[in-house]
Amino acid sequence: MDFLINNGIFIALALGLLAIAVAVTLALKVRASDAGNAAMAEVAAAVEEGANAYLSRQIRTISVIAVILFILILVSKGIITGWPNGGATAIGFVIGAVCSMLAGFIGMRVAVLANVRTAQAATIGAQPALRVAFNGGAVTGLLVVGLALLSVGGFYLAVSAYFGPDHHDQALGALVGLALGASLISVFARLGGGIYTKAADVGADLVGKIEQNLDEDDPRNPATIADNVGDNVGDCAGMAADVFETYAVSLIGSVLVAALPDTASNPAYLIFPFMLSGLAVIGSVIGIVFINVGGLKPSSALLAGVALSAVVSGLLFLPLTLIMFPDQWGSIYVPTLVGLAMTFITVMITNYYTATEYAPVQKIAKASQTGHATNIIAGLAVGLHATLLPVFFIGLSIMVSYHFHGLYGVAIAVVSMLSLSGIIISLDAFGPITDNAGGLAVMSKLPKEVRKITDELDAIGNTMKAVTKGYAIASAGLAALVLFRSYVGELQAHRIAEALFKGVPVPDPVTFSLDNPIILIGLFIGGVLPFLFVAYTMDAVGKAAGAVVREVRRQLAAKPGILLGTDKPEYGTCVDIVTQAALKEMIFPALLPVLAVLLVAGFLGPQALGAVLVGTIVTGLFIGISLTSSGGAWDNAKKFIEEGNYGGKGSVAHAAAVTGDTVGDPYKDTSGPAINPMIKVVNIVAILIIPLFF
Repeated sequence: MDFLINNGIFIALALGLLAIAVAVTLALKVRASDAGNAAMAEVAAAVEEGANAYLSRQIRTISVIAVILFILILVSKGIITGWPNGGATAIGFVIGAVCSMLAGFIGMRVAVLANVRTAQAATIGAQPALRVAFNGGAVTGLLVVGLALLSVGGFYLAVSAYFGPDHHDQALGALVGLALGASLISVFARLGGGIYTKAADVGADLVGKIEQNLDEDDPRNPATIADNVGDNVGDCAGMAADVFETYAVSLIGSVLVAALPDTASNPAYLIFPFMLSGLAVIGSVIGIVFINVGGLKPSSALLAGVALSAVVSGLLFLPLTLIMFPDQWGSIYVPTLVGLAMTFITVMITNYYTATEYAPVQKIAKASQTGHATNIIAGLAVGLHATLLPVFFIGLSIMVSYHFHGLYGVAIAVVSMLSLSGIIISLDAFGPITDNAGGLAVMSKLPKEVRKITDELDAIGNTMKAVTKGYAIASAGLAALVLFRSYVGELQAHRIAEALFKGVPVPDPVTFSLDNPIILIGLFIGGVLPFLFVAYTMDAVGKAAGAVVREVRRQLAAKPGILLGTDKPEYGTCVDIVTQAALKEMIFPALLPVLAVLLVAGFLGPQALGAVLVGTIVTGLFIGISLTSSGGAWDNAKKFIEEGNYGGKGSVAHAAAVTGDTVGDPYKDTSGPAINPMIKVVNIVAILIIPLFF
């Protein structure tokens, strides 16, 4: 046990390096795959150029905001808590921000590398295309996990050594800075990429499919390149930044819980989360290998890979728990199993509500026969239904974990759930890669059989994207108690330190009784924040999509030869429109949670702020699950009809399903997934500003 306590974080860092090594190996394997013909290379180059241009501008925009926040954190924390503490927190903020941006850049680069090779592999068959697309996603998954382990573990070791064992609270404060950097940049990446991809997608579909009866990704549609670029900057870059943030913040949250009075006396509590995360890398790698060699049909292979990863990780966690907690191993091992079970339960529930082979999606497709309105009604109902089972199991998981080992048990369940992020992100990145591959196949005039294969993989990818978004949001719900208790613990520790410094009696802990009207006010404010956040993001997509629609109509009217194939569309104009709109519209909603926390802290005090955290978590959980489930179900209902059901392409049902899909696009790829980092920002900013306001 002493060996693991003294070297556990170093072992976790080594396993993080293993994840990166396997990712590099897979990247080389993908790169070595056939990249197709000259026409495919030309289209892929145009998509890559647009993605690089957008991401570069996004990074420049975010960097300006990050520099301002760095200065504010440095100065405010430095004045209040001392310059060494302020400097360490500000450096942590920069590390979290840089790693989050790097994760996004990695996600985009890997997708660009894999999509054209997936299209070429689809000329051979579904299995080769599955392997190339999944391995491309696995590169992102393993790199993000390795990067998160190395940044959190390495930075914690550095600040602990700098401050020394007598000032462990300052090291923890620096970690909160890293969490804020990761979360805030993740919100920007999710919002900017999400606005970009869905504005282009909606605009392309409304004119191309409904007005001109063009197929998906028809090269005559001026918005096609922008749509394909959006898959990379939204679903890949934004997703990678989001999951990096989720993984890193949950790991940091477990460290904060381990430092609370109940567990601070035993260093094993602090080391254990790092070891869990490290060992799960082995489980993820084994699951990835199984998907490559298993030979199962795509959807079965992906789900079986997740199940295998969970089983292997669970087996590895047992001896670790026995060694580190010989006297109470059972009470800690059970929460690790709860977290692994929650991963698989979340995957299965979301798969049921969004996959084409199950009743919810088929119900939406059937409702499309009677028009646009009934399609929308059915899709909204599916999203609302989809909230029940996740919330039931989240509540059950909290109850079981807390029963066995209190708050620390809940924290361990969260870490265990997110420890499988390596393979879960692989599923998420698989979706946009196959989507892009389909676009490349059409624009490069590959045979229709190729598009059929990529469409089948894309339908599975839509489900996998919904699964991983549900997974991230469910983990935030499971972490709700941990995040709130971390705020309460940090608040009381600060009040005690202030009292000792001033020589006054130690105050009683702050209470959060519903008898206090300020608590209800805080709950209302926190509850409305996700709704405001979603409103601004939906408005942003709507405005940008409207601009794309007008531009596509203008080009088709000005150059009738575009539809005849004698004129070439001006793809770059649509790319510029969505680039400018995404960068402009992402700023206010991304800063909204920060501004809300500062205003509540300044005017209503610590009790109201604690209630804001609870309100945001509760409503954010419901709306996030509902939006992502509705969006995924609408998209796959359209694909179900396009397979020939209920009249197929060109039918009344298909037109209604396209409308549902365009409504669902910002639901599932902009507003819904951005809820997760938004919740984290509210909680982390609340913890960070305690010394400044209270």
